[in-house]
Order: sequence, then structure tokens, then C-alpha cells
Amino acid sequence: MQTEPAVEVAGLVKRYGADVAVDGLDLAISRGTVTAVLGPNGAGKTTTIEICEGYRRPDAGTVRVLGLDPVADAARLRPRIGVMLQSGGIYAGARAVEMLRHTARLYADPLPVEPLVERLGLGSCGRTTYRRLSGGQQQRLALAMAVVGRPELVFLDEPTAGLDPQARRATWELVRELRESGVTVVVTTHHMDEAEQLADEVAIVDHGRVIATGSPEQLCRGGAESSLRFDGPPGLDLAALLKVLPSGAQATEPVPGSYRVEAPMDPRLLATVTAWCAEAGVMPKKLAVQRRSLEDVFLDLTGRDLRS
Repeated sequence: MQTEPAVEVAGLVKRYGADVAVDGLDLAISRGTVTAVLGPNGAGKTTTIEICEGYRRPDAGTVRVLGLDPVADAARLRPRIGVMLQSGGIYAGARAVEMLRHTARLYADPLPVEPLVERLGLGSCGRTTYRRLSGGQQQRLALAMAVVGRPELVFLDEPTAGLDPQARRATWELVRELRESGVTVVVTTHHMDEAEQLADEVAIVDHGRVIATGSPEQLCRGGAESSLRFDGPPGLDLAALLKVLPSGAQATEPVPGSYRVEAPMDPRLLATVTAWCAEAGVMPKKLAVQRRSLEDVFLDLTGRDLRS
């Protein structure tokens, strides 16, 4: 049925020895959408996607991809999906365009290879072996191999990692065209601006579970929708600033010398902050009202400490 989700995961569990990588995760991805799966390192997102692709077996829970079990129904599912791995999966000694042509021949109705080569700027390195390609060229070849079979569903793992701005924009355009043609796209990325630009839906994963879902706009509407930011001397007395701000406002110093005030934004609040700075003898620099970003949401939900 076309009304069922393209990907449906319920109660998914995956363990590696004593470590629980995925802990009862639930996820539904609608057909014909771009969904970004975000999470810190070690959050469980890559393991979840690899299970959906059929590369790993779950320890518990159910997974359906295009209505099929990725393991039991692998032979029927693989012709219908495309997979772009961040690394691996390509013969190191194969020439780039030869590998793409070989991949195309595995499908019943592939895209024409030459226009795809031109589209992704692979013509100049077509006879170069994969091991000798630059990181960006390897990424573009992997992307081409994922889409050449006209998949109904494509998984893209960090599709723009290592790409220059031109190649990154070309990748974004291709993802948008896939969606417009009815293809479901699942993207894992650490680039929050990429998720904001491309995704219809975002799923944030941490500690093996989905902790937030929604469109980028919906997620960014939580809490203060915008914030006032400015730079100044490190260590300003934020407790004193809070005394002149409206009840419920927050004032933080995320990094030394960089300040953020979160509260309902209006001209009066802006005047209050600048007047406080003047009273304190502080010249605020880079003063700007900024919309709450997806990166702000991500950090609020998953924390700001580094992960190994």
C-alpha cells in the first residue's frame, strides 16, 4: 500500500556485547519525503540505518522497508533501494565510470550513465581508479551509484562530507529532484544547515532512541523562537542582566565572550539589553536578532559536551 510508511521501525534493539547501541527505537518515514536522521557520535543512528539497509540484523523489534523485511526479503528489496555508504562498498582498483556502468547494469531500468557523470562532475576522473580519487570525488561516485538504479528509496550517509561548495549545491539539487520525482530520501548528516535546507522531516536520535521528530520549522518553534546575540568581554555579570529582563528570559555565555539572550523578541527587549550594556560600559559587537536554528535545538536536546 502506498499509504504505508516507506520505513517503519518499532521497538528496535541492537546490542554489541554489553553495549546497547539501539534501545527500543521507533521511527516512521513517510513516502516521497526527505528525512534527516541526526544524532551525536554513538547515538545509534548509523546502526539503525544499517539495519534498515539489511546490513545488520536486529536483536529485537520490527523493521519494514517498503513493506518488506530488510533481511528476510533482501532479494526483493535491494533492486528497489539505493544506498550511499560514507566509506567502503566500492572496489579500490575499479575505474570510476566503469564502476558506475557496472552498477547500472545490475538494474532493469537504470538512469543513463553519461548525463549522471556530467551532472556530478565525474567526467574528468572517469578513468581514475577509486583509490586515487579525492575524497570529494569518491563521495560523488558513491552518490551516483546510489541513484543510478532509479530507486524508490535511497539512503544517503553523510552525502556532502568533504565536498566543495559547488559539489555540495549540486548534491542538494539532486536530492530535491529525487523528492520531486516521488523518491523517498533518508539522509544522515552532521550538517545542521543541510538538514534545514533539504528535510521535510527531522528525527533526532540519542542514546539509542528517537528523542524528537518534526519538520525543521516545528522543531525550531520550541522554546524561544529567536534570540539576541552579541559579543563582548568574557565573564559579564549575567545575573545582573537577568534582573532587568522579563520573567522567564535566559541569558547565557555559550563560549567566552559570546552572549545569547532568549526571550520574546521586541524593540523594548533590544533597548533593555543595549541600555544594560551601556550602563556596564560594554560596547556590544555583532549585535543581532537570530532565529532559533536547528543546531540550537540539537544542542539543547543532546547536550553541548564533546562525545568520543
